[in-house]
Amino acid sequence: MLSVPRAAIFPTWDAWVDAMQIGSALFAAATTAESHVRCRIAHADRTLPANGSQWYVNPSTWLDAFYLAVVCREKDRITALCHVPMSLLRENGSRFEAHHYAWIETLRSYWLGGQDLVQKLISAIDCTDPQSVADPETVSKLLHPPMEMFHRFIRKDHTDFNQALTSALALHREYWTEEDRAHQISGLVALAPLAMVCMAYDAGVPVEIESDYLPAVLITRNWCGEFPT
Repeated sequence: MLSVPRAAIFPTWDAWVDAMQIGSALFAAATTAESHVRCRIAHADRTLPANGSQWYVNPSTWLDAFYLAVVCREKDRITALCHVPMSLLRENGSRFEAHHYAWIETLRSYWLGGQDLVQKLISAIDCTDPQSVADPETVSKLLHPPMEMFHRFIRKDHTDFNQALTSALALHREYWTEEDRAHQISGLVALAPLAMVCMAYDAGVPVEIESDYLPAVLITRNWCGEFPT
């Protein structure tokens, strides 16, 4: 039997919170109308200069920041991220494709209560057609699976949600155990599926799958509220 990582020790949660705070701070500094912005990072309130559009203010960084905020249950930070202008993400987004923006639009619509959620999700899924993307492997194994999980989540189809989760984890493992990727830290946790699981768990969906890629205590939010974030 696999030993499922539970993120049960305090330094692990502390590191997740730090990563979440940094991800949110990048966009706070890029969008503030003031000359500086105050952000809490690593147990301290820090003053960061407004820096506008930088190379790292892009769809990939936004998605990581969103997923981290979801896992840490940081509702205000999620809302702030959802108000980041799409035009800002596009300024440094020349290497990103339609599915990135369509998925971001879907998540924004869900969180902000948009009436066009279903249409945006359909658009995002359609944009992941392997025939229309530059990197079919990455899209099919990493980017499309959380969309399928989200689809089952909003349909309240608990059985299919767990099946989609099982498939997402299998594809994650397949992608990150390729020889040229096996030692990259990015593959240690399935961040996007984990965020989908956290959303589902908070909505009362029974999550039936345990995995080394899904730290259990992060799902059950055991450390949330332990210290000011």
